[in-house]
Amino acid sequence: MRSPSRPPEPAAPLPAAAVYLGEIEYGTAWRLQQLLVEQRARGAGTDLLLLCQHPDVITVGRRQRAQANILDPRFPVFEIERGGDATYHGPGQLVGYPILALRPGRGAEQGDPWGERDLHAYLRALEDAVGELCTECGVAVGRRPGQTGVWTADAERKLASLGIAVRRWVTFHGFALNVTTDLSRFATLNPCGLPAQVMTSLRAEGATLAGAAVSVRGLVAGALRHLSAHLRRDFQLRSAADCGLDELIAAAAAPSAASGSTAAAESCRL
Repeated sequence: MRSPSRPPEPAAPLPAAAVYLGEIEYGTAWRLQQLLVEQRARGAGTDLLLLCQHPDVITVGRRQRAQANILDPRFPVFEIERGGDATYHGPGQLVGYPILALRPGRGAEQGDPWGERDLHAYLRALEDAVGELCTECGVAVGRRPGQTGVWTADAERKLASLGIAVRRWVTFHGFALNVTTDLSRFATLNPCGLPAQVMTSLRAEGATLAGAAVSVRGLVAGALRHLSAHLRRDFQLRSAADCGLDELIAAAAAPSAASGSTAAAESCRL
């Protein structure tokens, strides 16, 4: 019988796939997430991590005054269902969207009432994974009290923004890590309600990886390793075609057809 004070054993890692999409329009990636969430929520497909970059875009979360933080609407604006405020996405960011079916707990009597469905713990796991990736690049990181995201060790500058949504215990949205981002783009808004000057990037912090300058594509392998460890998944990099995503991406790029195209990614070869 388990001692009440003994923490539960962590769940075993699950097989999962990851796809690097390159640069993709934000609207297409958003609708692709929704199609994948619908599929995963009915028990089809497999857990999947989408990694990508976006052209310049501003997204606005559920926070009440988020729209007021857009100062210069020169970029497309999307109102979306994630938590948080207004933020910017653009070239030079590594953006990650985990589509995960969160496992329930094993019960209070086992010391595990929530399992993976503790959303605060899920956010902290994302922060830890992205933070460890930054550390691997030689940038010391920390947290800023009361602020979600990955910050420099002195909590003065923000490297990564996070915002999630969960539907029927399937996650979507995720994180955006500034790698080689043009930081002047943040002047178009108060990112997450903060002054634009708090935003930084790995390049601006002098990051290197294996002695070379950092790049978005060059961080993909490390991102998979750290996210696998903290999200208890074994993410294996696959092509969009191997995961049956080509038809879903085409549907997501054509909104009028998206609602009827949910079957294309029923399985992904792991």
